[in-house]
Amino acid sequence: MSDNGRQSFTDKATAALKPDSEKSTTEHFGDKFKGKSDSAASTLQPESEKSTSQRVGDTFSSNSNNDQPSLAQKAKNAVGLGDNN
Repeated sequence: MSDNGRQSFTDKATAALKPDSEKSTTEHFGDKFKGKSDSAASTLQPESEKSTSQRVGDTFSSNSNNDQPSLAQKAKNAVGLGDNN
């Protein structure tokens, strides 16, 4: 099961398994938008806050941020307000 705010694993698998030649233009744009949104959500969510199933799903979909701090934490660190994780 995917974490809240993330694309479901079923949606990802369905989009990946359906040949592009069988997809409408709307489906192509929808897949691209959902993929970009999920990738952004993966980057924003620290690995330590992800469920085990989400970490596994991200690894298979190349959305893993390899235990990197979130973008918000990186911004805090850059201006000296974070704990430099």
